Amino acid sequence: MNQTQFYAPTRVIFGADTEKQIGDIIANYGYKKVLIHYGGQSALRSGLIDHVKQSLISKKIDFVELGGVVPNPVLSLVYQGITLAKTEKVDFILAIGGGSVIDSAKAIGYGAANEQDVWDYYSTSALPQACLPIGTILTIAAAGSEMSNSSVITNEAGNLKRGCGSDLSRPLFSIMDPVLTLTLPDYQTAAGCVDIMMHTMERYFNHGDNLELTDAISESLLRVVKKNALLLAKEPQNLAARGEVMWASSLSHNGLTGFGTDGGDFATHKIEHELSGMFDVTHGAGLAVVWPNWARYVFKERLERFVQFAVNVMDVEPCADAEETALKGIHAMENFYHALKMPTNLKELGLNPTEAELQEMAEKCDYRPDGTIGIVKKLAVSDVYAILKCSR
Repeated sequence: MNQTQFYAPTRVIFGADTEKQIGDIIANYGYKKVLIHYGGQSALRSGLIDHVKQSLISKKIDFVELGGVVPNPVLSLVYQGITLAKTEKVDFILAIGGGSVIDSAKAIGYGAANEQDVWDYYSTSALPQACLPIGTILTIAAAGSEMSNSSVITNEAGNLKRGCGSDLSRPLFSIMDPVLTLTLPDYQTAAGCVDIMMHTMERYFNHGDNLELTDAISESLLRVVKKNALLLAKEPQNLAARGEVMWASSLSHNGLTGFGTDGGDFATHKIEHELSGMFDVTHGAGLAVVWPNWARYVFKERLERFVQFAVNVMDVEPCADAEETALKGIHAMENFYHALKMPTNLKELGLNPTEAELQEMAEKCDYRPDGTIGIVKKLAVSDVYAILKCSR
Protein backbone atom coordinates (compact mmCIF):
# COMPACT_ATOMS: atom_id res chain seq x y z
CA MET A 1 0.00 0.00 0.00
CA ASN A 2 1.30 3.45 -0.93
CA GLN A 3 2.06 6.06 1.70
CA THR A 4 -0.29 8.93 1.05
CA GLN A 5 -1.68 12.17 2.44
CA PHE A 6 -4.83 14.17 1.81
CA TYR A 7 -4.84 17.88 2.59
CA ALA A 8 -7.69 20.11 1.42
CA PRO A 9 -7.93 23.18 3.66
CA THR A 10 -9.98 25.34 1.28
CA ARG A 11 -13.34 26.50 2.60
CA VAL A 12 -16.00 26.02 -0.11
CA ILE A 13 -18.96 28.42 -0.26
CA PHE A 14 -21.32 26.92 -2.83
CA GLY A 15 -24.62 28.08 -4.29
CA ALA A 16 -26.55 30.93 -5.85
CA ASP A 17 -25.52 34.49 -4.94
CA THR A 18 -22.69 33.32 -2.66
CA GLU A 19 -20.38 35.88 -4.29
CA LYS A 20 -22.42 38.58 -2.54
CA GLN A 21 -20.84 37.48 0.75
CA ILE A 22 -17.33 38.44 -0.35
CA GLY A 23 -16.98 41.59 1.78
CA ASP A 24 -18.07 39.79 4.95
CA ILE A 25 -15.82 36.81 4.22
CA ILE A 26 -12.65 38.84 3.72
CA ALA A 27 -13.49 41.13 6.66
CA ASN A 28 -13.82 38.09 8.91
CA TYR A 29 -10.29 37.05 7.97
CA GLY A 30 -9.07 40.53 8.88
CA TYR A 31 -7.40 41.48 5.60
CA LYS A 32 -7.13 45.19 4.79
CA LYS A 33 -5.80 45.55 1.23
CA VAL A 34 -6.97 43.29 -1.60
CA LEU A 35 -5.62 42.77 -5.10
CA ILE A 36 -8.62 41.97 -7.32
CA HIS A 37 -7.26 39.83 -10.16
CA TYR A 38 -9.36 38.90 -13.19
CA GLY A 39 -9.27 38.21 -16.91
CA GLY A 40 -10.99 40.02 -19.76
CA GLN A 41 -14.06 42.13 -20.22
CA SER A 42 -16.70 39.52 -19.36
CA ALA A 43 -16.26 39.93 -15.61
CA LEU A 44 -16.61 43.69 -16.07
CA ARG A 45 -19.59 43.54 -18.43
CA SER A 46 -21.47 41.15 -16.17
CA GLY A 47 -21.18 43.58 -13.29
CA LEU A 48 -19.41 41.00 -11.11
CA ILE A 49 -16.31 43.15 -10.55
CA ASP A 50 -18.43 46.15 -9.57
CA HIS A 51 -20.46 44.04 -7.13
CA VAL A 52 -17.25 42.80 -5.53
CA LYS A 53 -15.88 46.33 -5.22
CA GLN A 54 -19.08 47.60 -3.59
CA SER A 55 -19.05 44.70 -1.16
CA LEU A 56 -15.45 45.47 -0.18
CA ILE A 57 -16.18 49.17 0.15
CA SER A 58 -19.13 48.43 2.43
CA LYS A 59 -16.71 46.69 4.80
CA LYS A 60 -14.07 49.44 4.50
CA ILE A 61 -11.63 47.11 2.76
CA ASP A 62 -9.20 48.86 0.40
CA PHE A 63 -8.34 47.32 -2.96
CA VAL A 64 -6.39 47.61 -6.20
CA GLU A 65 -7.09 45.67 -9.37
CA LEU A 66 -5.27 43.96 -12.19
CA GLY A 67 -7.10 42.49 -15.18
CA GLY A 68 -5.85 41.09 -18.45
CA VAL A 69 -5.25 37.42 -17.63
CA VAL A 70 -5.32 35.36 -20.84
CA PRO A 71 -6.36 31.68 -21.17
CA ASN A 72 -2.75 30.47 -20.90
CA PRO A 73 -1.58 32.94 -18.19
CA VAL A 74 1.73 34.64 -18.91
CA LEU A 75 4.73 35.48 -16.80
CA SER A 76 4.86 39.14 -17.86
CA LEU A 77 1.48 39.86 -16.24
CA VAL A 78 2.56 37.93 -13.15
CA TYR A 79 5.55 40.27 -12.83
CA GLN A 80 3.20 43.27 -13.11
CA GLY A 81 1.05 41.81 -10.35
CA ILE A 82 4.04 41.20 -8.10
CA THR A 83 5.19 44.81 -8.48
CA LEU A 84 1.66 46.09 -7.84
CA ALA A 85 1.17 43.88 -4.78
CA LYS A 86 4.46 44.96 -3.25
CA THR A 87 4.03 48.66 -4.06
CA GLU A 88 0.47 48.77 -2.72
CA LYS A 89 1.27 46.56 0.29
CA VAL A 90 -1.46 44.11 -0.60
CA ASP A 91 -2.18 41.47 2.06
CA PHE A 92 -4.71 39.35 0.14
CA ILE A 93 -5.35 38.32 -3.49
CA LEU A 94 -8.88 37.72 -4.77
CA ALA A 95 -8.95 35.78 -8.06
CA ILE A 96 -12.18 36.22 -10.03
CA GLY A 97 -12.36 33.84 -12.98
CA GLY A 98 -11.26 30.34 -13.89
CA GLY A 99 -8.05 28.38 -13.64
CA SER A 100 -5.97 30.86 -15.63
CA VAL A 101 -6.79 33.72 -13.27
CA ILE A 102 -6.31 31.58 -10.18
CA ASP A 103 -2.98 30.23 -11.46
CA SER A 104 -1.81 33.78 -12.18
CA ALA A 105 -2.90 34.84 -8.68
CA LYS A 106 -0.92 31.99 -7.13
CA ALA A 107 2.21 33.00 -9.03
CA ILE A 108 1.76 36.62 -7.94
CA GLY A 109 1.29 35.38 -4.38
CA TYR A 110 4.60 33.51 -4.54
CA GLY A 111 6.46 36.43 -6.09
CA ALA A 112 5.12 39.01 -3.65
CA ALA A 113 5.96 36.91 -0.59
CA ASN A 114 9.46 35.79 -1.60
CA GLU A 115 12.58 37.59 -2.84
CA GLN A 116 13.53 34.94 -5.38
CA ASP A 117 12.48 35.31 -9.03
CA VAL A 118 9.05 33.65 -9.21
CA TRP A 119 9.93 31.88 -12.47
CA ASP A 120 12.48 29.80 -10.54
CA TYR A 121 9.58 28.07 -8.78
CA TYR A 122 8.17 26.98 -12.13
CA SER A 123 11.34 26.24 -14.07
CA THR A 124 13.63 24.70 -11.43
CA SER A 125 13.35 22.58 -8.30
CA ALA A 126 13.29 25.70 -6.10
CA LEU A 127 10.29 25.81 -3.76
CA PRO A 128 8.50 28.93 -2.47
CA GLN A 129 8.73 29.56 1.25
CA ALA A 130 5.62 31.73 1.49
CA CYS A 131 2.60 32.91 -0.48
CA LEU A 132 0.15 35.76 -0.05
CA PRO A 133 -3.24 34.37 1.00
CA ILE A 134 -5.65 33.79 -1.89
CA GLY A 135 -9.40 33.48 -2.27
CA THR A 136 -11.40 32.79 -5.42
CA ILE A 137 -14.74 33.53 -7.02
CA LEU A 138 -14.99 30.80 -9.62
CA THR A 139 -16.58 31.63 -12.99
CA ILE A 140 -15.29 28.69 -15.08
CA ALA A 141 -15.42 25.04 -14.02
CA ALA A 142 -12.35 23.34 -15.46
CA ALA A 143 -8.90 23.58 -13.92
CA GLY A 144 -9.68 22.78 -10.29
CA SER A 145 -7.18 25.43 -9.17
CA GLU A 146 -9.78 26.70 -6.72
CA MET A 147 -8.91 23.83 -4.35
CA SER A 148 -5.57 22.55 -5.66
CA ASN A 149 -1.95 23.22 -4.75
CA SER A 150 -0.89 23.63 -8.38
CA SER A 151 -0.59 26.40 -10.94
CA VAL A 152 0.75 26.66 -14.48
CA ILE A 153 2.36 29.74 -16.06
CA THR A 154 3.69 30.37 -19.59
CA ASN A 155 6.97 32.23 -20.03
CA GLU A 156 6.66 34.05 -23.35
CA ALA A 157 10.43 33.83 -23.78
CA GLY A 158 10.59 30.43 -25.42
CA ASN A 159 6.87 29.68 -24.91
CA LEU A 160 7.69 27.51 -21.92
CA LYS A 161 4.64 26.36 -19.97
CA ARG A 162 5.57 25.07 -16.53
CA GLY A 163 3.85 24.20 -13.27
CA CYS A 164 4.52 24.71 -9.58
CA GLY A 165 2.90 22.74 -6.79
CA SER A 166 2.87 23.98 -3.20
CA ASP A 167 0.25 23.76 -0.46
CA LEU A 168 1.14 27.36 0.39
CA SER A 169 -1.00 28.48 -2.56
CA ARG A 170 -4.15 26.52 -1.75
CA PRO A 171 -6.93 29.12 -1.58
CA LEU A 172 -8.30 29.97 1.86
CA PHE A 173 -11.79 29.93 0.40
CA SER A 174 -13.49 29.42 -2.94
CA ILE A 175 -16.89 30.84 -3.79
CA MET A 176 -18.72 28.65 -6.31
CA ASP A 177 -21.95 29.97 -7.80
CA PRO A 178 -22.92 27.87 -10.86
CA VAL A 179 -25.00 30.81 -12.13
CA LEU A 180 -21.75 32.61 -12.95
CA THR A 181 -20.95 29.94 -15.58
CA LEU A 182 -24.21 30.33 -17.54
CA THR A 183 -22.74 32.79 -20.05
CA LEU A 184 -19.76 30.62 -21.01
CA PRO A 185 -19.45 29.70 -24.71
CA ASP A 186 -20.35 26.06 -25.41
CA TYR A 187 -16.78 25.32 -26.56
CA GLN A 188 -15.33 26.59 -23.28
CA THR A 189 -17.83 24.58 -21.24
CA ALA A 190 -16.96 21.42 -23.17
CA ALA A 191 -13.21 22.00 -22.91
CA GLY A 192 -13.63 22.55 -19.18
CA CYS A 193 -15.38 19.21 -18.79
CA VAL A 194 -12.51 17.48 -20.62
CA ASP A 195 -10.01 19.12 -18.25
CA ILE A 196 -12.02 18.11 -15.17
CA MET A 197 -12.16 14.48 -16.23
CA MET A 198 -8.48 14.46 -17.17
CA HIS A 199 -7.41 15.52 -13.67
CA THR A 200 -8.97 12.34 -12.33
CA MET A 201 -7.90 10.19 -15.29
CA GLU A 202 -4.27 11.22 -14.79
CA ARG A 203 -4.49 9.87 -11.25
CA TYR A 204 -6.61 6.84 -12.18
CA PHE A 205 -4.08 5.60 -14.73
CA ASN A 206 -1.14 4.80 -12.49
CA HIS A 207 1.25 1.92 -11.99
CA GLY A 208 0.74 0.89 -8.39
CA ASP A 209 -1.85 -0.32 -5.92
CA ASN A 210 -5.25 1.33 -5.78
CA LEU A 211 -7.79 1.69 -3.01
CA GLU A 212 -11.18 0.31 -3.95
CA LEU A 213 -12.94 3.35 -2.46
CA THR A 214 -10.74 5.82 -4.38
CA ASP A 215 -11.45 3.92 -7.59
CA ALA A 216 -15.18 4.06 -6.89
CA ILE A 217 -15.03 7.81 -6.22
CA SER A 218 -12.98 8.37 -9.37
CA GLU A 219 -15.21 6.31 -11.62
CA SER A 220 -18.34 7.94 -10.20
CA LEU A 221 -16.91 11.42 -10.76
CA LEU A 222 -16.00 10.57 -14.34
CA ARG A 223 -19.45 9.17 -15.07
CA VAL A 224 -21.18 12.19 -13.53
CA VAL A 225 -19.10 14.66 -15.54
CA LYS A 226 -19.59 12.65 -18.73
CA LYS A 227 -23.36 12.60 -18.22
CA ASN A 228 -23.63 16.30 -17.42
CA ALA A 229 -21.20 17.39 -20.14
CA LEU A 230 -23.44 15.71 -22.71
CA LEU A 231 -26.48 17.31 -21.08
CA LEU A 232 -24.90 20.77 -21.22
CA ALA A 233 -24.07 20.28 -24.89
CA LYS A 234 -27.85 20.10 -25.47
CA GLU A 235 -29.04 22.33 -22.63
CA PRO A 236 -26.39 25.01 -21.90
CA GLN A 237 -28.67 26.75 -19.39
CA ASN A 238 -29.19 23.65 -17.24
CA LEU A 239 -28.15 25.03 -13.86
CA ALA A 240 -28.24 21.68 -12.06
CA ALA A 241 -25.79 20.21 -14.58
CA ARG A 242 -23.53 23.22 -14.18
CA GLY A 243 -23.54 22.74 -10.43
CA GLU A 244 -22.51 19.08 -10.78
CA VAL A 245 -19.67 20.00 -13.12
CA MET A 246 -18.47 22.86 -10.90
CA TRP A 247 -18.25 20.65 -7.81
CA ALA A 248 -16.56 17.90 -9.81
CA SER A 249 -13.94 20.42 -10.97
CA SER A 250 -12.86 21.01 -7.38
CA LEU A 251 -12.90 17.38 -6.25
CA SER A 252 -11.06 16.17 -9.33
CA HIS A 253 -7.94 18.20 -8.60
CA ASN A 254 -7.79 18.61 -4.80
CA GLY A 255 -6.08 15.25 -4.30
CA LEU A 256 -9.14 13.17 -3.40
CA THR A 257 -9.13 11.02 -6.54
CA GLY A 258 -5.43 10.30 -6.15
CA PHE A 259 -5.58 9.19 -2.52
CA GLY A 260 -3.74 5.91 -1.99
CA THR A 261 -2.17 5.87 -5.46
CA ASP A 262 1.40 6.40 -6.64
CA GLY A 263 0.46 9.93 -7.72
CA GLY A 264 -0.73 9.21 -11.23
CA ASP A 265 0.74 9.62 -14.68
CA PHE A 266 0.25 13.26 -15.87
CA ALA A 267 2.14 12.69 -19.14
CA THR A 268 -0.91 13.85 -21.11
CA HIS A 269 -0.87 17.16 -19.25
CA LYS A 270 2.85 17.67 -19.78
CA ILE A 271 2.61 16.94 -23.51
CA GLU A 272 -0.39 19.24 -23.87
CA HIS A 273 1.46 22.02 -22.05
CA GLU A 274 3.93 22.08 -24.94
CA LEU A 275 1.08 22.12 -27.45
CA SER A 276 -0.68 25.07 -25.83
CA GLY A 277 2.64 26.73 -25.05
CA MET A 278 3.60 26.75 -28.73
CA PHE A 279 0.19 27.30 -30.34
CA ASP A 280 -1.87 28.89 -27.51
CA VAL A 281 -4.71 26.38 -27.89
CA THR A 282 -7.45 25.85 -25.33
CA HIS A 283 -6.07 23.49 -22.71
CA GLY A 284 -9.07 21.12 -22.57
CA ALA A 285 -9.18 20.84 -26.36
CA GLY A 286 -5.47 20.03 -26.41
CA LEU A 287 -5.99 17.33 -23.80
CA ALA A 288 -8.72 15.78 -25.95
CA VAL A 289 -6.20 15.51 -28.78
CA VAL A 290 -3.33 14.08 -26.73
CA TRP A 291 -5.07 11.57 -24.45
CA PRO A 292 -6.40 9.01 -26.99
CA ASN A 293 -3.04 8.92 -28.75
CA TRP A 294 -1.17 8.60 -25.45
CA ALA A 295 -3.60 5.87 -24.38
CA ARG A 296 -3.07 3.78 -27.51
CA TYR A 297 0.69 4.15 -27.11
CA VAL A 298 0.81 2.93 -23.48
CA PHE A 299 -2.30 0.81 -22.80
CA LYS A 300 -0.56 -2.56 -22.92
CA GLU A 301 1.65 -1.49 -19.99
CA ARG A 302 -1.40 -1.44 -17.69
CA LEU A 303 -3.94 -3.39 -19.68
CA GLU A 304 -6.17 -4.36 -16.76
CA ARG A 305 -6.54 -0.70 -15.80
CA PHE A 306 -7.67 0.31 -19.27
CA VAL A 307 -10.15 -2.60 -19.30
CA GLN A 308 -11.57 -1.44 -15.95
CA PHE A 309 -11.92 2.10 -17.31
CA ALA A 310 -13.62 0.87 -20.49
CA VAL A 311 -16.19 -1.18 -18.58
CA ASN A 312 -16.82 0.96 -15.49
CA VAL A 313 -16.59 4.45 -17.01
CA MET A 314 -17.24 4.15 -20.74
CA ASP A 315 -19.91 1.38 -20.51
CA VAL A 316 -18.11 -0.96 -22.89
CA GLU A 317 -19.30 -4.57 -22.92
CA PRO A 318 -16.32 -6.79 -22.01
CA CYS A 319 -14.87 -8.73 -24.93
CA ALA A 320 -13.14 -12.10 -24.76
CA ASP A 321 -9.92 -10.30 -25.70
CA ALA A 322 -8.77 -7.78 -23.07
CA GLU A 323 -6.90 -5.64 -25.59
CA GLU A 324 -10.02 -5.29 -27.69
CA THR A 325 -11.99 -4.14 -24.63
CA ALA A 326 -9.33 -1.59 -23.74
CA LEU A 327 -9.20 -0.20 -27.27
CA LYS A 328 -12.99 0.04 -27.39
CA GLY A 329 -12.83 2.12 -24.22
CA ILE A 330 -10.34 4.52 -25.79
CA HIS A 331 -12.50 4.75 -28.92
CA ALA A 332 -15.58 5.40 -26.77
CA MET A 333 -13.77 8.32 -25.15
CA GLU A 334 -12.98 9.72 -28.61
CA ASN A 335 -16.66 9.46 -29.51
CA PHE A 336 -17.52 11.29 -26.31
CA TYR A 337 -15.10 14.08 -27.21
CA HIS A 338 -16.66 14.36 -30.66
CA ALA A 339 -20.14 14.52 -29.09
CA LEU A 340 -18.87 17.58 -27.21
CA LYS A 341 -17.42 18.96 -30.49
CA MET A 342 -13.93 18.54 -29.12
CA PRO A 343 -11.02 17.58 -31.42
CA THR A 344 -9.18 14.28 -31.20
CA ASN A 345 -6.32 15.10 -33.57
CA LEU A 346 -4.26 18.14 -34.47
CA LYS A 347 -6.00 18.61 -37.79
CA GLU A 348 -9.36 18.92 -36.04
CA LEU A 349 -7.70 21.39 -33.68
CA GLY A 350 -6.81 23.49 -36.71
CA LEU A 351 -3.08 22.78 -36.54
CA ASN A 352 -0.61 21.30 -39.00
CA PRO A 353 2.72 21.38 -37.18
CA THR A 354 5.93 20.66 -39.05
CA GLU A 355 8.24 17.80 -38.17
CA ALA A 356 10.58 20.36 -36.62
CA GLU A 357 7.77 21.76 -34.44
CA LEU A 358 6.80 18.27 -33.29
CA GLN A 359 10.40 17.58 -32.39
CA GLU A 360 10.72 20.91 -30.58
CA MET A 361 7.63 20.21 -28.49
CA ALA A 362 8.94 16.74 -27.63
CA GLU A 363 12.33 18.09 -26.60
CA LYS A 364 10.93 20.95 -24.52
CA CYS A 365 8.60 18.75 -22.47
CA ASP A 366 9.08 19.03 -18.70
CA TYR A 367 11.02 15.82 -18.07
CA ARG A 368 12.23 14.42 -14.76
CA PRO A 369 15.99 14.33 -14.11
CA ASP A 370 16.09 10.84 -15.64
CA GLY A 371 14.72 12.23 -18.91
CA THR A 372 11.25 10.68 -18.72
CA ILE A 373 7.65 11.63 -17.99
CA GLY A 374 4.73 9.44 -17.04
CA ILE A 375 4.22 6.37 -14.86
CA VAL A 376 2.06 3.95 -16.84
CA LYS A 377 4.96 3.90 -19.31
CA LYS A 378 8.03 6.04 -18.79
CA LEU A 379 8.24 8.21 -21.89
CA ALA A 380 11.47 9.62 -23.29
CA VAL A 381 11.77 12.32 -25.97
CA SER A 382 11.38 9.76 -28.77
CA ASP A 383 8.15 8.44 -27.21
CA VAL A 384 6.65 11.92 -26.82
CA TYR A 385 7.56 12.68 -30.43
CA ALA A 386 5.85 9.46 -31.55
CA ILE A 387 2.68 10.35 -29.63
CA LEU A 388 2.61 13.84 -31.10
CA LYS A 389 3.16 12.44 -34.58
CA CYS A 390 0.25 10.02 -34.08
CA SER A 391 -1.85 12.98 -32.96
CA ARG A 392 -1.66 14.62 -36.38
